[in-house]
Amino acid sequence: MGKMALYEQFSRVGKALANPVRLILLDLLAQGERSVEDLAEAAGMKVGNTSAQLKVLASAGLLTTRRSSVRVFYRLTDERVGAFVDQVQEFAALRLAEVELAAHAYLGDVAALEPVSQDELARRIEEGDVVVVDVRPPAEYAAGHILGAINLPNDQLEARLAELPPGADVVAYCRGRYCLLAPKAVRALRAHGHNARPLAGGMPEWRRAGLPVAHTVAADYSDDLDETRFSEDI
Repeated sequence: MGKMALYEQFSRVGKALANPVRLILLDLLAQGERSVEDLAEAAGMKVGNTSAQLKVLASAGLLTTRRSSVRVFYRLTDERVGAFVDQVQEFAALRLAEVELAAHAYLGDVAALEPVSQDELARRIEEGDVVVVDVRPPAEYAAGHILGAINLPNDQLEARLAELPPGADVVAYCRGRYCLLAPKAVRALRAHGHNARPLAGGMPEWRRAGLPVAHTVAADYSDDLDETRFSEDI
């Protein structure tokens, strides 16, 4: 084993990340464990292709698996994987002007929505003067959400606006800094007269900062959420 063989092993991680689809799957898995079928639906991909891309990520040590009956579930190997992917995105944003252009084209002008920092939101939750809304799908909310947040998935938001206290300040969050769900929700809430802002970043960044997280975890994600336990990470 020479130097080239050693560096070939290092390059396996870079090769695994050198595909936009695999980066999307890592973003989804940063929310929590998911089955291949669930990931395929969330990413808008075929199950076979999704499975193949997940195996590449697993072979590079980025994911681990478990099997439940006939279904296979994937999760990040540990929190360092999510942090590393965030660093890759931050580095790309610093070095490539095209990242900012692509982000603006996809997300719109997020700065104009006045994002709330993690510290400010944590303080306001403590003071009880804010309503926190998680606009991710229910499975992602169940796997871990900001303590005290209510789940109003983006596709249900307009139909459930009456659940928000009149005149309340609302902070919405989703999967991360490049997730469209929270900016979209904030614009919809503002259009209906609510004072709403997005969280800067999303659930994975909040968790990695060691801020309060609550879980509503099903006994098995392959089942309906009929057996549920509640816990908090403070």
